[in-house]
Amino acid sequence: MNQQRWSVILAGGEGARLRPLTRFVAPDDRPKQFCALIGEKSLLAHTRQRVARIVSQQQTLFVLVKSHERFYSSELEDVQRNRLVVQPVGRGTLPAILCSLLKIDRLDPSAAVAFFPADHHYSDECNFIAGVDLAFEAVESGEETVILLGAPATYAETEYGWIEVEASVSTDVAAGILRVRRFWEKPAPPLAAELFEKGCFWNTFVMVGRVRAFLDLIQSCEAELYDVFAKVDFEGDASADADALRPMFHAIQPVDLSTALLARAPERLGVLCLGQVGWSDLGHPDRLIAVLSRTDQGNKWVALWHRHVASRASHG
Repeated sequence: MNQQRWSVILAGGEGARLRPLTRFVAPDDRPKQFCALIGEKSLLAHTRQRVARIVSQQQTLFVLVKSHERFYSSELEDVQRNRLVVQPVGRGTLPAILCSLLKIDRLDPSAAVAFFPADHHYSDECNFIAGVDLAFEAVESGEETVILLGAPATYAETEYGWIEVEASVSTDVAAGILRVRRFWEKPAPPLAAELFEKGCFWNTFVMVGRVRAFLDLIQSCEAELYDVFAKVDFEGDASADADALRPMFHAIQPVDLSTALLARAPERLGVLCLGQVGWSDLGHPDRLIAVLSRTDQGNKWVALWHRHVASRASHG
């Protein structure tokens, strides 16, 4: 595998919207990424397995939250402690991503890095992996933008980000990379319907770019936040990093990467459409049930969930 390719698995979310359903699966309030929702493995385990086909496991970081330690400690016991980025508390996607980028920048300043949420599903993993590989190749050939991986929209979803693209002149290696004209995060229904009709893409939140391209983008849009976290050493293990990060995380408000960066600086983004890879963000019960209905992994709790929903409906 390419030794300058790094990956970051984002596994710090609370999974609040899916919590009513995950309680059917686990006897506690563990977030969805630590639940076996599809088959016998957790969503995090599925993501690890998928990412390992693209990037060396030794060059994969995991972004987590301290309060989830009882859920991830055994699952990640084989991971080196200096490959964990443990946030003291959750403060949105941008601080989580910034911390992982700064850590990789200390380890390998010329790295190309890909970000993977831990709660996704692909019915065609081979073509998904091929798409990520193509994005890496574009970055390695000189593409200086942050590349978003888009998926063809199949309906007017209001909980996803949407990408409007324009054709761009590119090298042969980066022939599939288009420029982003505009980015919308979670549009209202009328706008989502308009974007769907225009053929815009869904943003999968899988991103690829040089570590410096990501950091420059953050520094230009959120300079104050960047300056705060750039002071952290990030050379210790997870516990040392968490101690250093604690006062900073408790002093800031949540910051969403899509709103703070992607919607504000579309001219610094590229997009590669993955094609029909069967992508779904499993953040909503309806989307998870829809995925299970299309697979042969209809876990035993699905029937319980349907009965629960029917019971609630019957009781008004």
